[in-house]
Amino acid sequence: MRQKTCLRQTLLRTRNALIMTAALTAVLNVLQLGGSLYMMMIYDSVLPSHSVPTLVGLLLMVAAIYAFQGMFDVLRSRMLSDIGAAFDARIASRVHDAAFQALSRNPQQAMVARSAVRDVDSIRAFLASPGPAAFMDLPWVLFFLLVLGLLHFWLALTTLVGGLIMVGLTYLAHVRSKQPSEDLARSSVERNALAEERWRHAELLRALGMEGRTLDRLLAANDAHLKAHDALARNSATLTGASRVFRMLLQSLVLTVGALLVIDGRATGGVIFASSVIAARALSPIDQIIASWRPFALARGSWTRLSSLLEQLPERARVETLIPQPHQSLTVEDVVIAPPGSHLATAHVTGMALRAGDVLGLVGPSGSGKTSVVRTLVGAWPATRGCVRFDGAAIDQYPAEVLGAAIGYLPQSVELLEGTIAQNISRFSTEHESGKIVAAGRAAGVHELIVSLPQGYDTPVGSDGAQLSAGQRQRIGLARALYGDPFFVALDEPNSNLDGEGEAALDRAIAGVRERGGIVVVIAHRPSALQQANLVAVMQAGRVTDYGPKADILKKLTGAPQPVSVEGRLANRAAGFNQAETGQQGAAAA
Repeated sequence: MRQKTCLRQTLLRTRNALIMTAALTAVLNVLQLGGSLYMMMIYDSVLPSHSVPTLVGLLLMVAAIYAFQGMFDVLRSRMLSDIGAAFDARIASRVHDAAFQALSRNPQQAMVARSAVRDVDSIRAFLASPGPAAFMDLPWVLFFLLVLGLLHFWLALTTLVGGLIMVGLTYLAHVRSKQPSEDLARSSVERNALAEERWRHAELLRALGMEGRTLDRLLAANDAHLKAHDALARNSATLTGASRVFRMLLQSLVLTVGALLVIDGRATGGVIFASSVIAARALSPIDQIIASWRPFALARGSWTRLSSLLEQLPERARVETLIPQPHQSLTVEDVVIAPPGSHLATAHVTGMALRAGDVLGLVGPSGSGKTSVVRTLVGAWPATRGCVRFDGAAIDQYPAEVLGAAIGYLPQSVELLEGTIAQNISRFSTEHESGKIVAAGRAAGVHELIVSLPQGYDTPVGSDGAQLSAGQRQRIGLARALYGDPFFVALDEPNSNLDGEGEAALDRAIAGVRERGGIVVVIAHRPSALQQANLVAVMQAGRVTDYGPKADILKKLTGAPQPVSVEGRLANRAAGFNQAETGQQGAAAA
């Protein structure tokens, strides 16, 4: 229930500003009577008496009323703008986190993630618009009807009937704009996603002659967006025009009723004009709501989608008790792995235990599940079943920042972010520690390459590292993985784009991690990446089919195949490791 009201709770945190805005609305509506009363006094008092001093006095009073009215109206608009900005600032972190969770759990939720950010913008834009002011003015319709009733019952009744008709128009606006507003939001996200994809892969599209076809897809999405936009705009324009025309007709009807009352001797001439102005003011909020119905419909749809997203993805619990960074072991307990958003398992590791200083080479044919295992070890993919533990603690017991500092990860496809080489190596740390950045560059054997560039470590890498070659991106990605001397380093085909010099640097980097007591897992198709490995695991069809010392496994791989009991070997190693840990703890206790 708490998550269902997350947006409402955030909005209510600005309750003081909302209360002040409501108070300003009350004052503004009372001041709105100034013009009507001035007009009635002119016709009923000044003209019959021909009193210039009375006229001047009334003019000065109504001028003061208009001045205060203008000042309060500006102040209310500014407060609504501040409320929208405060709402955005307070909910943005929560929404971005939920969108990131949705995308991490299921890559197919990319559209939902993009929509979430735009939905916050839509709600903020509506809160800062005249729309909320119109809704705040709505209850004051009853006040103006009461004033008209004091002038004469028939004037109030005429205005009331007209108001009910305009309420009907408002409901019609609600019904007719609901589907077009949803279509517009969806088509906007789809169009922007296709445009972003086309720009990001421009080089590939040009090389493969796909520019025209992808442009056709983009134009088709743009046509769908324009149709949804046109449908919503037509509904809004039609209802706004109908509302405006009816309100003018209603003013004339009020004048007509007033004239009949004057002819019958039951009202004065000033009442005719005053009642017309008051009736117009009474119905103005309804008219404004209809006029601003389009942004309201978009904001309402955004509110519904965001509420659903935040309900499905509760806020992650904060870890109150921090445990030290891992520095001893990595164990895998009966882990079943499936890609986020899928129920199809791609890997199953029945048991694995690595000690500080171990280097495990993970080999096997393409599609055997090696990358799935590494992604789970670094926490990028949650395990469907089982548990990954560092120093005996489950991986989710570590805050993301703590665990991230203890992990170095070089994915198969190296992804660099817009920024400088130094920023990418330091993982965009807010504390720019040049010593640690250069140390990581040296550990990866890329320092000399970087300083040979015109701007050295301050060289921009461009979008997705487009300014660099594939080999340079891979070596800088390795430096990023080694930044801060992480305990666990996972390398997914780290030598796929490297030359001989790069492979030698990679070998030295792995040796460096091993010597300082870290753990390295290397996925490799080329034996050169396994020089420093002391253990090798062979994967076939998502399972480890062989595991043990490198020399024994490589000998088997080059010799005749033979059946092996891998589960027993993994279990024995894990049991031996647990006994060793128990012995160390007992010695420490003694």
